[in-house]
Amino acid sequence: MPALSTGPGSDTGLYELLAALPAQLQPHVDSQEDLTFLWDMFGEKSLHSLVKIYEKLHYYERQSPVPILHSAAALADDLAEELQNKPLNSEIRELLKLLSKPNVKVRTCNEYLPKGPLQMNFALSFNFQALLSVHDTVAQKKYDPVLPPMPDDIDDEEDSVKIIRLVKNREPLGATIKKDEQTGAIVVARIMRGGAADRSGLIHVGDELREVNGIPVEDKKPEEIIQILAQSQGAITFKIIPSIKEETPSKEGKMFIKALFDYDPNEDKAIPCKEAGLSFKKGDILQIMSQDDAMWWQAKHEGDANPRAGLIPSKHFQERRLALRRPEIIVQPLKISNRKSCPVGVGLNELKRKLLISDTQHYGVTVPHTTRARRSQESDGVEYIFISKHLFETDVQNNKFIEYGEYKNNYYGTSIDSIRSVLAKNKVCLLDVQPHTVKHLRTLEFKPYVIFIKPPSIERLRETRKNAKIISSRDDQGTVKPFTEEDFEEMIKSAQIMESQYGHLFDKIIVNDDLTMAFKELKTTFDKLETETHWVPVSWLHS
Repeated sequence: MPALSTGPGSDTGLYELLAALPAQLQPHVDSQEDLTFLWDMFGEKSLHSLVKIYEKLHYYERQSPVPILHSAAALADDLAEELQNKPLNSEIRELLKLLSKPNVKVRTCNEYLPKGPLQMNFALSFNFQALLSVHDTVAQKKYDPVLPPMPDDIDDEEDSVKIIRLVKNREPLGATIKKDEQTGAIVVARIMRGGAADRSGLIHVGDELREVNGIPVEDKKPEEIIQILAQSQGAITFKIIPSIKEETPSKEGKMFIKALFDYDPNEDKAIPCKEAGLSFKKGDILQIMSQDDAMWWQAKHEGDANPRAGLIPSKHFQERRLALRRPEIIVQPLKISNRKSCPVGVGLNELKRKLLISDTQHYGVTVPHTTRARRSQESDGVEYIFISKHLFETDVQNNKFIEYGEYKNNYYGTSIDSIRSVLAKNKVCLLDVQPHTVKHLRTLEFKPYVIFIKPPSIERLRETRKNAKIISSRDDQGTVKPFTEEDFEEMIKSAQIMESQYGHLFDKIIVNDDLTMAFKELKTTFDKLETETHWVPVSWLHS
């Protein structure tokens, strides 16, 4: 293979090498299809053009290009003065006008514009003298950072002390600090992946910070040091004692997650550094950059060109916080089988019924268990599976029910086997459960897609439910009564609490503002599940 040399005057450019690759690889290619692919890919003109541009830029970058001159404005003045002594023809007059007039208008030629009623003259006005002045300002400016001199008062006996200088612009340094509870020293707590500190490779977790820009930090709080760093620009000098413990290089591969909740670090009292936090919305795709900290992962948004990562709560930490959160509502045991999903009256049962009858071969429902006596018109295994109270309680002890409850001294419940029975028929199981049950169903076996049917505004509830009935829960008779204002308020409040506490488990939220439109959205969602890809927990991908 020919040696590679790039830049003006080189015999073989990178684009020429790419063009020659298919012929050199031909003996190693098995099929004509693969060879055709190689010819098409490496022979693409746009690829050659991009590589040529890259070569030109790379060549001039290595040449360290400098401005031709630093005084274009002065040269323009000299030229104008010289032209004044020449015979004035049209070209000289035009050039003098450009060099001396504060504002110049340049008209575009009509032949470059589309013909027709939109044809017009365009004028561009600019100040030529100001343009030259800007050129000189940029040409004379030095953009390399100026580092301050090394301090003279370094103790020669302190071999372990390291002086580090980092150039900080507007971006954070990408490191957090903490006070060691045992020694009281200020140490580096974490290095944010892709940040300035990480890219430098000079600061490591566990390093002890002694000074910042000559200011001792032994008696300062971490918040005070962060304030010093936030106000510093340009080169920052650190005096540190390196950590003895060696860091083990991370072997983590690429990992992406889909956010199940909204997160704002400024509202999180537990985050160790709000400035280092990464905000995101439910549904955002995040790339996990580090899981070294069990409580705080480092992540960035997928496709974000900025390499710097931010802190987000880890999966374990967030789940623990949710579990410890004081519940605002107590979920009571089930009272009647057709009221398993609250808020009651939201229209869930009607939507499930419409979906079921739309394709009975594709959708199915579970048959609940009960201990009450079978009525004359009922068949065992159709309306209910009738079992004894002793057997029901035994099955409860053996965790065979995903949900169960008691009504009028009789048990009702949905068994795990009843779900398996529907799935065994190759049907989609339409299941109506309490929200706290969803977490137990999110397994490799069931792979549920969770849809939360949410009530509309209270004004819309009054309008759409004014002639509807509800089974009252305020007496033991199960009386059917019209909806009351209290029922509407309870529906809204229950929905808010459910979404607040379990919203991270919902794959889809449908507001039942209009039954026909809600069913259409529900049916479309189910249809997409058959044809489109969806994010699922990684544990579902392994048997």
